[in-house]
Amino acid sequence: MHTTKIVIIGGPSTGKSSIINQLTDLGYYCFEEISRQVTLQAQEEEGIAQLFLDKPLLFSEKLLEGRIQQYLDSTQIDDTIAFFDRGIPDISAYMDYKGKEYPDTFHEANKKYKYDKIFILPIWEEIYLSDNERYENLEEAREIQQYLIRTYTDLGYELIEVPKDTVDNRISFIFNHLNE
Repeated sequence: MHTTKIVIIGGPSTGKSSIINQLTDLGYYCFEEISRQVTLQAQEEEGIAQLFLDKPLLFSEKLLEGRIQQYLDSTQIDDTIAFFDRGIPDISAYMDYKGKEYPDTFHEANKKYKYDKIFILPIWEEIYLSDNERYENLEEAREIQQYLIRTYTDLGYELIEVPKDTVDNRISFIFNHLNE
């Protein structure tokens, strides 16, 4: 059985996790964003407050490993659909945003592990929130959004923009587009 792989992308604080959490509550198989886990692990185990800022390549390598594992895990489930809070190409987009070099293995992973549909959430100033793991301000979030759009479209993905709305209405929008 082929599991349809659906990625929810967008700049920081656009509502991705809220949608993933609701989809999980509805019984769908979802892969959560792992960057917070990587950041918290670096804070707790290594005393590094912001691993992405201090050691962006190490952070990104840990993310790549984790996201590839999520992708591989999605091929082993019995569900017909799996949702991802961010995809493998997000890593390249963030590295490009920071102007950091990274190995070709990142580009190779972007091409090897393909997703079926990409939904992008727009920057939404009214819900934007900064916290201990999210260092970006609103203007930086807007810039990151542009890098995400460029990275995914350069890889040949069609991005489907999810309107600003309630979590339930956003989920309905996603399912309406999956059923087309």
